[in-house]
Amino acid sequence: MGERLRVVIADDHYLVREGTRRALEEAADLEVCAAVGTPGELEEAVEREQPDAVVTDIRMPPSHQMEGIDAAHRIRSAHPRIGVVVLSQYAEATYALELLGDGTAGLAYLLKERIGDPSQLAHAVREVVRGGSVVDPDVVTLLLARTAHQRRSPVATLTDRERDVLERMAQGRTNAAIAEQLHLSESSIEKYATAIFAKLGLRDEPQTHRRVAAVLTYLRDAGRATPL
Repeated sequence: MGERLRVVIADDHYLVREGTRRALEEAADLEVCAAVGTPGELEEAVEREQPDAVVTDIRMPPSHQMEGIDAAHRIRSAHPRIGVVVLSQYAEATYALELLGDGTAGLAYLLKERIGDPSQLAHAVREVVRGGSVVDPDVVTLLLARTAHQRRSPVATLTDRERDVLERMAQGRTNAAIAEQLHLSESSIEKYATAIFAKLGLRDEPQTHRRVAAVLTYLRDAGRATPL
């Protein structure tokens, strides 16, 4: 067996924290190296342990609002290689957009009920470690309800190359990574992205996260979220 992926867990509820630990440790390739209860302790554990991934509750002390998301952004900014899985008790479209608005690579948004199926949580951890992304199917449904406004799928209007680019966006890849994989320039990918946004009817407005909305439209058209 190869080297195990090291994970830090953060949740202010002890029973949930331990349940998450047990779910992850059922996977032979995962190791929980720390389990903490606050955002401050989470960031301290990340600096100390240098894990491969973090699994964090979305709401923690002191305000129980978006501490997990805020911590996720700080961790990803300081340590881009560390994948982050954010767990939420409720399907919240707004929170998902806050998490994924600046990019989906290395991030996952799951409902806590997924802890009941250890394979799903383990899959999400592996996915974010490799730079991919996972969005809970229930959350995808809510997000699509906010953005869907056309009866006919606009994805059908994309060219083959535009679909290639959008598919890789859905995998959480950056424009630079897509350019390298498709053997194109990054400026070409940016032009394809602009064309995709236009064809999908995604205008550049405040609070509108076009990249996330484009990915969700693609996932709906394919009849799936990132597989759990």
